[in-house]
Amino acid sequence: MSSATLPADVSVVDVVLPHEVSAVADARRRLGAYLKRYRVARAASDDAQLVLSELLSNAIRYAPPLPTGDVRAAWWIDKAGIHVEVTDGRGDTEPRRVTDPHPESVGGRGLAIVDVLTTGWDVRTAATHRTVHATIPN
Repeated sequence: MSSATLPADVSVVDVVLPHEVSAVADARRRLGAYLKRYRVARAASDDAQLVLSELLSNAIRYAPPLPTGDVRAAWWIDKAGIHVEVTDGRGDTEPRRVTDPHPESVGGRGLAIVDVLTTGWDVRTAATHRTVHATIPN
């Protein structure tokens, strides 16, 4: 379910962030405060913040900014769990599951972490942007 089709009683946070590494820590803090306000268990909150960090880091590292020069993150809680979305300017490569990263490779484990911590994640692609959505159990 996308944030555009949620029931009215679900509080969605949608933030515009600079397309730079410093945005990751800011987004984590904001998500942490949101989850604390809704009394989400610490373990689920930590998992959600880690998933957001991985998705946002990938967007900043591998994709251009949105046409407005930034990236967007959104999150909300519903019966399915904690939802996290990151929208970027759609790079040349698509996020994909890495099933067997090389032991000596520096990267390639972020989406494997997302796989483990979520009940699922998906990618929605449009002409000028891409959104990666993940659901973390609560």
